Amino acid sequence: YLIFHDGASIVYSGPAGTCSEIKDELLSRESPSGMLKAVLRKVPGKEKEKEKQFLEVWDQNRKVKSIDLTALDKHGSVYDDDQFGCLAWSHSETHLLYVAEKKRPKAESFFQSKAPELGTSDEDTGHPKKEDAPVKVGSPYPGSAGGWLCGCGADQTVPQGEQFVYHEDWGETLSTRSVPVLCVLDIEGNSISVLEGIPEHLSPGQAFWSPEDTGVVFVGWWHDPFRLGLRHCTNRRSALFYVDLTGGRCELLSEDTRAVWSPRLSPDGCRIVYLENNVLGPHQQCSQLRMYDWYTKHTSTVLEAVPRQTWGAFPGIYCGALPGMCWAADSRRILLDTAQRSQQDVFVVDTATGTTTSLTADSPQGSWSVLTIDRDLLVARFSTPSCPPMLKVAVLPAAGHEAQTQWICLQDAPPVPGISWGIRTLQPLPEQEHPQYGGLDFDAILMRPSEGPAGQKPPLVVMPHGGPHSVFTAGWMLYPAALCRVGFAVLLVNYRGSLGFGQDSVASLPGNVGTQDVHDVQLCVERVLQEEMLDASRVALVGGSHGGFLACHLIGQFPDTYRACVVRNPVVNIASMVATTDIPDWCLTETGLPYKPDALPDPAQWTEMLHKSPIRYVDRVRAPVLLMLGEDDRRVPPKQGLEYYRALKARGVPTRLLWYPGNNHALAGIEAEADGFMNLALWLLKHLQC
Repeated sequence: YLIFHDGASIVYSGPAGTCSEIKDELLSRESPSGMLKAVLRKVPGKEKEKEKQFLEVWDQNRKVKSIDLTALDKHGSVYDDDQFGCLAWSHSETHLLYVAEKKRPKAESFFQSKAPELGTSDEDTGHPKKEDAPVKVGSPYPGSAGGWLCGCGADQTVPQGEQFVYHEDWGETLSTRSVPVLCVLDIEGNSISVLEGIPEHLSPGQAFWSPEDTGVVFVGWWHDPFRLGLRHCTNRRSALFYVDLTGGRCELLSEDTRAVWSPRLSPDGCRIVYLENNVLGPHQQCSQLRMYDWYTKHTSTVLEAVPRQTWGAFPGIYCGALPGMCWAADSRRILLDTAQRSQQDVFVVDTATGTTTSLTADSPQGSWSVLTIDRDLLVARFSTPSCPPMLKVAVLPAAGHEAQTQWICLQDAPPVPGISWGIRTLQPLPEQEHPQYGGLDFDAILMRPSEGPAGQKPPLVVMPHGGPHSVFTAGWMLYPAALCRVGFAVLLVNYRGSLGFGQDSVASLPGNVGTQDVHDVQLCVERVLQEEMLDASRVALVGGSHGGFLACHLIGQFPDTYRACVVRNPVVNIASMVATTDIPDWCLTETGLPYKPDALPDPAQWTEMLHKSPIRYVDRVRAPVLLMLGEDDRRVPPKQGLEYYRALKARGVPTRLLWYPGNNHALAGIEAEADGFMNLALWLLKHLQC
């Protein structure tokens, strides 16, 4: 889109041309001047060849560099994920910084099938060439500008017997991430170097250039004594570091007993904001916003965690990351989006005063996400449960006038016909109040078909979210919308423990899973059936992960309420999951037990984990159950679902299991998502007799 503005408002916006698919593009980043663009691209290998990665540099519409990273063989695959990955231009626009897997020497067998022949080259034997000798920090690197880049390289020989050594990884969706390294491409010299000087007990990522290009700032995650799953886990011990490229000194910039992520450098290069959580405890929490002053070396807290959400006040930060571009042009204010109960809003934060202002308070109810801000031109996404995402733009007003923000819709998405929705708030029953965190309430989003057969009440599908510390916001969700169009009402429950309601709500759930969350969902179901025109004889459950945990609990604890159940990668037995998951700390924390890497659960703790698991109620289950399992799920391994499947089959409960190879916890592969929805809908239609 072309957008013209006068500094205060949008004057004109319109399409710049037809859209084109970005084929095989893994990462892209514009240079600070906007004149150059870097692109990381994958090229599928032919037949048995492995996939290649190329780093391209574009000058407007002309490709001026294309470097085959795979052929250079300085490192393994470049990380394109949002956990470690980055692609950062130096301020001088002469170097690119990225994260890749450390080069792992090819291990040799004890029994070589062929001995090296006389006259064999170094490349053939796998031994290092002379020019691959390590270049220490501060030594001139061949082809580098200024001679300050570090070298790559240690001796690549590996003793025999290393062929089958186990290499730890970072768990779910990060199974190919083991030892990340920071890499620099010298664009002018066409050379790549791997930065040294980073402590061996740290895994670096989310890196960017320091002011004046003197070094690199990065987040370092501790991986001792062993790596735990990192995806969706904002409670892993980590800190902000700076590595100086001239002297090799690695300096700690934040506390080393906390969990930090998402650092963002201000346009003037003076300040770094980042998010911070407690180590361990719930995987998702209400986060602090912290700021490090580059020149005074002072760290301050801009926003504290919020104990309780109150309307009209800032709800707290519950986002997985700050937007990649979040700073206003004044280098004082930042933009972020966060859950506010069952909706998501955009806020501007004054980092000097800690004041916050909603930019979407007067907008329609729904879900807002910041995509980027560039020189105060703000781009956001907006959707509702009945309307797919649309692009919105606005000019950020001057400080103190943010409430006057005027949003313009670039791409209007027409609402899906036949869906109505609303948010309702519920109070737990007095006997179900938390003894320490009393007075908490919770929400649910009810979607229902606005059209249907005359005089016929629609069936109800109940969907508790996973996590358990996540949230349904009033945005576009494909499955619930499609179920509504099929003719089902859908109830999305944000039980106590959900994000967006304050840290007290998050803290209330550990130790109470299987009771507090289950009772909240059941209360919501009973209340909706009393107050809405819905068919109480046709109620089903659909849930994934912890949502599947709740669904399996509910069909066991309240067998008379539910006629059918569909679960995706459900937690069914915490006691058997703790030894196989990439997040064993989750099993203990949510059960209400302390987690220590060097401690094994005692018999009482094993009993408590089993006591809180839905497998405990399997004898009472009568509803037909459809299970969908991802073969490669590291978070809730498929043996959990298999355990439930066998228990149900042994008790004569109608059960069907779908096994999706090549899919992990999210079951997000195209075939799995499409097949999963069709099977889900047909299962519900069959067993609710629709």
